[in-house]
Amino acid sequence: MTDLLLVGASGLAREALNVVRASLEFRVIGILDDNEGRYGTTIDGVGVLGALSLVHEHPSASLVICVGRGTHRALIDERLRRIGVTDKRYARVIHSAVDVPRDCHVGAGSIVLAGVVLTSGVILGRHVVVMPNATLTHGNRVESFATLCAGVTLGGGVRVAEEAYLGMNSAVRERVRIGRRATLGMGAALLHDLPAGETWVGVPAARALAPVVQSKRLTEAESRSR
Repeated sequence: MTDLLLVGASGLAREALNVVRASLEFRVIGILDDNEGRYGTTIDGVGVLGALSLVHEHPSASLVICVGRGTHRALIDERLRRIGVTDKRYARVIHSAVDVPRDCHVGAGSIVLAGVVLTSGVILGRHVVVMPNATLTHGNRVESFATLCAGVTLGGGVRVAEEAYLGMNSAVRERVRIGRRATLGMGAALLHDLPAGETWVGVPAARALAPVVQSKRLTEAESRSR
């Protein structure tokens, strides 16, 4: 068995831990987190050893970043790269019941939880997180640090860019593209390309108004009524 360190004392760490414990591939030896208030505590029996810098005290251990937001995973990955951590040290955590066909690929550091379906020609980049019961169909490309929440469904040929976030039970029409750091809301049905950095919600999905814009419009309406 290979020693494994989880990076990030989080709910995702608990989920990854359950997947790892059900396999015979890894032995979790601890959790690294920069939050000093968590040092010496445990998550499901696994100790929080200390800061990310301790990674060098366990040079033979594999790593997996267990942080929910892709933007945060990207920042942690960059920090670890600066101190010499390469892709060779990152594990892939894949639930034992998930079938990964020969023409599919799961990138370094990615986490694939129970009930996920990969049909054909699905490519996941580095540090992608796919939550339970998501369905990825033929030709999907999910780039590094993207997050697909529970129940997400992608039609054929969908492209999801880096650090994008797809909310629970959202669905994406075939051949649609989702831009970098874009967000698709829970239960949304995306029929058209979602530009980088934007948040879309609803059925069919459309661009969400920023809270500041909504507040401004409300103030104007109130002023007109007086």
